Amino acid sequence: MTPTFPPTHEVFNQVPDLVPYDAADDAALLEGLRREGAAWAEDEVRALGVLAGGVRAQDWGRLANEYPPVLHTHDRYGNRVDEVEFHPHWHDLMTVAVEHGLHGAPWRDPRPGAHVARAAKFYTWGQADAGHMCPISMTYAAIPALRHNPELADRYEPLLAAPHYDFGLREPSSKRGLIAGMSMTEKQGGSDVRANTTTATENADGSYTIVGHKWFTSAPMSDLFLTLAQTEHGPSCFLLPRVLPDGTRNRIHIQRLKDKLGNKSNASSEIEYQGATGWLVGPEGRGVATIIEMVNMTRLDCVIGSSTGIRMATLRAVHHARHRKAFGALLIDQPLMRNVLADLVVESEAATTMMMRLAGATDRATGDPQEAALRRIALAVTKYWVCKRAPVHAAEALECLGGNGYAEESGMPRLFRESPLMSIWEGSGNVAALDALRAMIKQPDTVEAFFAEARLAEGADRRLDDAISRVGKELTDLENVEYRARRVVELMALVLQGAQLVRHGHPAVADAFCASRLDRDWGIALGTLPTGIDTAGILSRL
Repeated sequence: MTPTFPPTHEVFNQVPDLVPYDAADDAALLEGLRREGAAWAEDEVRALGVLAGGVRAQDWGRLANEYPPVLHTHDRYGNRVDEVEFHPHWHDLMTVAVEHGLHGAPWRDPRPGAHVARAAKFYTWGQADAGHMCPISMTYAAIPALRHNPELADRYEPLLAAPHYDFGLREPSSKRGLIAGMSMTEKQGGSDVRANTTTATENADGSYTIVGHKWFTSAPMSDLFLTLAQTEHGPSCFLLPRVLPDGTRNRIHIQRLKDKLGNKSNASSEIEYQGATGWLVGPEGRGVATIIEMVNMTRLDCVIGSSTGIRMATLRAVHHARHRKAFGALLIDQPLMRNVLADLVVESEAATTMMMRLAGATDRATGDPQEAALRRIALAVTKYWVCKRAPVHAAEALECLGGNGYAEESGMPRLFRESPLMSIWEGSGNVAALDALRAMIKQPDTVEAFFAEARLAEGADRRLDDAISRVGKELTDLENVEYRARRVVELMALVLQGAQLVRHGHPAVADAFCASRLDRDWGIALGTLPTGIDTAGILSRL
């Protein structure tokens, strides 16, 4: 007689899949959208949220990361081609992003709130995949820099802002839409772009011949690149198309693709300009000032991208805790786990609320000097802090899932690998902190704008008032200020977040933020909220 045994593989106490979910069902996001002047875009943001959190888009993102781009330097006959082959779903992701204007709608339709609407859509659609948002961001940011050459702007701006994704290397004017990239850093300089050695020599027809090597150029299949090269007057900015007006390939050779920690769906490369042809954008010797127009836009996207990752990690951690039992109770009902989860939510809402405020300042900066000054300083300090918090947050959220979170199938490792990127892109932590100091020294009105914004919330919370006062003391003590830059900038970022939450956030979130981030006894790890916090009110936000 065959013995019988009890089942050994009965599946229970496992968490149902989060997908499909609505990526725009986010109170802090939607409240910011309305508050910052883009309520008119809510229907489109909500529709995009359903698509981003759906099974199809989530699979697109997963597969584009599992099957990363492949470089083909030559064809089978030995001809140089320098092409990158992507997974087909990369193109699906790009198509949706471009059709919804994430790459250029504010330039095509600059109505009030256009940058806010675009930020909300960028944040929402980014939950499908982070990698393809890189070329989307660079295309968005290229237009302000390109306008330093009106002739080139007239030719290319309509195509850069067009709602058509038209992949393939062809002469730019023959395409329905264009994607732009940025190629700045070199192996010997990194963020110190003034140390670049790439050279540009003027030709008789007004074009320039570019010779040199670029160490980190993402999205090398873009149609156009803004790049820096040295002329006799110093670093200058140039526009280089991958395909020249006569239909021939520009001499931009892709040497290899980078093997990166994360951001796998996006191709990042080393390229060689071997006598490539480019056109000057802005005056010779003013290349850094010209391309900084682009950097200032992509830095906003660094904040948005980190906020997106923080939101996704929070969703997955809370979703897991609502369905998983341990020691006789759901995780979400256990006091210490509630502390951790509430803290994750507070971090997310602080990042998202500040992100939307910066997008609003971007909309208003052109006609409002106060908003321009605030954006200058607030973007620098927020880029430093929010992007620095993303890896810490991702690690804590992953831990909420225990061993399941360490498995690739959970999606948490991909989030974790992605999380440090925004703190590195467009200037790592030290660069961002020093940029904030530079703004305060060279543009004193930025300090005035910072305090004016913070003091709009004065009197509402003693802990915030005390933190504002501490910033004032830090800024009056200029001894060793560069050495203390991170400490100063961190406090400024926390004050700005606290001021936004006190004025506009959920009361429980604002109270928890001030009681932790602005209190001198704040614990180092997430999950160290003090007693008396309304964790139920905070968790109800998801």
